[in-house]
Amino acid sequence: VQLQASGGGLVQAGGSLRLSCAASGRHVRTYALGWFRQAPGKNREYVAGVSLRGSVYYSDSVKGRFTISRENVNDTVDLQMSSLKPEDTAVYYCAAGTTHLSSRAYKYWGQGTLVTVSS
Repeated sequence: VQLQASGGGLVQAGGSLRLSCAASGRHVRTYALGWFRQAPGKNREYVAGVSLRGSVYYSDSVKGRFTISRENVNDTVDLQMSSLKPEDTAVYYCAAGTTHLSSRAYKYWGQGTLVTVSS
């Protein structure tokens, strides 16, 4: 499975940004898709995930502000980020795994895209 993320950039606090990830490869539609992030000096955090059937997971830190969506026709997964905070600054990675219910289930990773939120 190959994953290509895009959409990062610089945004002011309170603003919005949309990340997109294109997935390809064998059996990609059988995988859960998700987004992780890693801020400088911090561990990687599982931010949001979506199952093949559309069940979703959000971390407490983004719940109510971020929305994950999956388009199975085009094999894409987007992360709409709103009410951004400086602490959302991180490199964001899309990933594919066997279930959206566990961060440890993700086996395939795309390259990161940097999101910077200025105060």
